[in-house]
Amino acid sequence: MFFIVLLVVFILLVYWSLSSTDKVFEKADILNIDNIETFNFKSIDSVVISASTLYKANTVKTIMQGEQYRKAWETPIKVPVVFLDSLKGGMEVIKKGGGKQTHSLKLQCENGVKYTLRSINKDPKALIPDFARTLGLENIVVDGISAQHPYGAVLASEIAKSANILSTQPKIVFVPKQKVLKKYNKKFGNRLYLLEYETDSHKNWTDYSSVTEIVETDDLQKLKLKKENKVAIDKSALIRVRLFDFLIGDWDRHAKQYGWVIKKVENNYTAIPLAGDRDNAFFKTEGIIPSILANKHIVPELQSFEKEINFMPGLVYPFDRYFLLNTKESLFITEAKFLQNQITDSVLNNALKIWPKEITAIDGNEIIEKIKARRTNLVAYAKELKKVIDEKGVVTEALKGSEKLNLPENLLHCFECK
Repeated sequence: MFFIVLLVVFILLVYWSLSSTDKVFEKADILNIDNIETFNFKSIDSVVISASTLYKANTVKTIMQGEQYRKAWETPIKVPVVFLDSLKGGMEVIKKGGGKQTHSLKLQCENGVKYTLRSINKDPKALIPDFARTLGLENIVVDGISAQHPYGAVLASEIAKSANILSTQPKIVFVPKQKVLKKYNKKFGNRLYLLEYETDSHKNWTDYSSVTEIVETDDLQKLKLKKENKVAIDKSALIRVRLFDFLIGDWDRHAKQYGWVIKKVENNYTAIPLAGDRDNAFFKTEGIIPSILANKHIVPELQSFEKEINFMPGLVYPFDRYFLLNTKESLFITEAKFLQNQITDSVLNNALKIWPKEITAIDGNEIIEKIKARRTNLVAYAKELKKVIDEKGVVTEALKGSEKLNLPENLLHCFECK
């Protein structure tokens, strides 16, 4: 009887928590501008804007669905206003991007360098399962976005510089409605974005020399199929970036989250990993409902950014096994020690300057302390990563994004399989 009463109370609290809003998506909230549709944004160079007020919570919601990064989402910050026809010499829209929750546009400069506008506000409608709609549980998915830090990708990129880790170098911008957006003006205008380099480009925007192109993982596999033993990846760089993923608590690192910078020296090609889509850097789950969902027996990869990694097997993807199977443990240890030496306390504190001071005041200390704790244990994490990769063995299915490739058996299983 007691259990039944407890269950009823729990269900009532769940629905009470979820009833705080029926909205699924909203744009960023601009302060001190009454009518954004008629306002002349060319008269100003910046706006004061909060990423979203959708995640405000009362006491019940905070207990049931967690505090997470709600304050960062609703806190107003100063953001530069950009017009694409004058930005970086002028940009044009190539096409609309994909993504289940991020609205994005692919852009190109006159010099051929490609960029992406990725919405900071997420639209998770496509992620809501039918049963959740039927039961009125949509807000579990919608509110789950509050576990993502709206500006986490910017800080992650800044920290990565100290360890010579490639990133797409995201910048926070506000894009008003403008003619350059053409048919996308209504949906994409007057919104808050991350402007960043693309992970797929025929033009080299990195500091590396002898770069022929920047490709995604499926195109790297095609190059391997064509050039065979003349193509190799920089394993040290890949291990380094994967350990960095652990440092910043970015759990969502499948094959489509990486590009590859292709260097050609004589007739040999070396692929250097380029991390993209850092939406889940510093991902933090709190509250009863998120904690249940993030249990290692339910969604093992959905891990909160805490001082210690909870369950390494959940963070090891087929991507890791595909590229790093049978790699010497010494290489993992070397890269862990490199990160420990490069990402110092001073580096972390200086990196915080990339954030608006209002956001640093809210989340800066907590995030830095967690990185420091993980940094201390990084050699142990490196060994565990190696162990889990070897235990899980070869990949038996195509990597995410490569499902349509007709690969021979050896190249399906691993990058170096004969």
